[in-house]
Amino acid sequence: MDDLSQTEAALGLGFVRHLSAIDSDIKSAKVNALWQDIATRYNEATRAYHTLSHLQQLFAQFEQVKHKLYEPHIIALALYYHDVIYNPTSTNNERKSAEYAVEALSHYLSVEQCQYISTLIMMTANHQLDELANPNKSSDAAYLLDMDLSILGASWPEYEQYAKAVRQEYSHVSLTDYCTGRMAVLNGLLAHPKLYLTNYYYERLEMQARDNIKRELTLLAA
Repeated sequence: MDDLSQTEAALGLGFVRHLSAIDSDIKSAKVNALWQDIATRYNEATRAYHTLSHLQQLFAQFEQVKHKLYEPHIIALALYYHDVIYNPTSTNNERKSAEYAVEALSHYLSVEQCQYISTLIMMTANHQLDELANPNKSSDAAYLLDMDLSILGASWPEYEQYAKAVRQEYSHVSLTDYCTGRMAVLNGLLAHPKLYLTNYYYERLEMQARDNIKRELTLLAA
């Protein structure tokens, strides 16, 4: 079994585990079909960063922080679906992913759970923590957003691979336009007082993430 097949198999087992923990009555054929739909989308040829490898990286983070989460299974499902729809030429991928998740999960989760997952996915559009009535939900949402940005605080070689993959996804954009747009995004990130919302990620990754972003900005400017 090659690395991609192993990644897909491991993520699939995780999906079964998390969804079955919420709905123990779900038939294995149905949960496997839901997973195949997710995997097919993350394997799309137009993707270079938003792939199963991205999910694998997120779940490596998830394993480190799951004991801090109040509803780990819900957060896991939100991670699985947060980039299920990804078109580099579109500006509403998060909304479409949220709608896709609700449609897929509505037979197995409560209306409230589906709405929460939808809200979590929508937050990944701008990485701003929306006001949630329940402080436990707000805490979980902060961890989800920090996991999604954890790549920014990776080692420089990993970050460099991420930056190259993002450029590949935007290969339809001219180099000049890409550099202009990417620099605007990166400068927008640096303008945040804190990139990471949780103390756990702030203490571990904030400094490295800012160094990586500045380094990429220098390369883009050149």
